[in-house]
Amino acid sequence: MARVLGVDYGERRIGLAVSDPSGTIAQPLPTLTRRRGKRPPVQTVAGAALEWQAAAVVVGLPLTLDGDESDWTREARAFGEKVAERAGIPVHFVDERMTSVRAERAVRSLGLRRVQREDKSRVDAAAAVLILQAYLDLAGRG
Repeated sequence: MARVLGVDYGERRIGLAVSDPSGTIAQPLPTLTRRRGKRPPVQTVAGAALEWQAAAVVVGLPLTLDGDESDWTREARAFGEKVAERAGIPVHFVDERMTSVRAERAVRSLGLRRVQREDKSRVDAAAAVLILQAYLDLAGRG
């Protein structure tokens, strides 16, 4: 297996994570901040995939609690497909329900100062790690 780029696609921020070369462990990358009224940073994320020599991109799908797709799910799916097309690599999607809650709990458990704990970009990066790690764990079993 090769490196994989994980993406937590959000309205204000996009969390990123990358796997190690063996495709076993996910680690966070700097979070991207989206600018209001601007198009999503497809090229920036595709550039990160190329920079890290990722063989694939994994995007978290924000399904409803019932497991249904919403407008936001379709937007995340379209974003992932554009990134994959621009980078020339496959895209995979992973159910990300409850990922943000788990990421927030993980960040809070680190014993950081309050300002650091409440840094939303830290939570988004942790969510990207959880999304990517879920994919890596499933791929490692197959």
